[in-house]
Amino acid sequence: MKKLSILLICGSGASSGFLAANIRKATVKRGLDISVVARSEAEVESYLQEIDCLMVGPHLKYLIPELEEKVAGMKIKVILMDKSYYSLLDGERALDHLMAELNIN
Repeated sequence: MKKLSILLICGSGASSGFLAANIRKATVKRGLDISVVARSEAEVESYLQEIDCLMVGPHLKYLIPELEEKVAGMKIKVILMDKSYYSLLDGERALDHLMAELNIN
């Protein structure tokens, strides 16, 4: 499996930054080769050529159609993060969700 690159976005990048750090800790514990960074939603277009997956904060659900349009034709999976792990900054559960969406065992 090639190294996956994941971008988490929220309004300013602060909350997603904490969650990204917790996901990185979870990937290390599981021995996975996954890069996880967080940015504000305004920076998405700067990263589209570098990522395999875009995880979107639950409060930005309204942006999903626009983001899916931006990545049309690219091999980027857009995932809406669940409030249950996002609000707790639970990196383990976020990683579980990511792996399920990407069909990674």
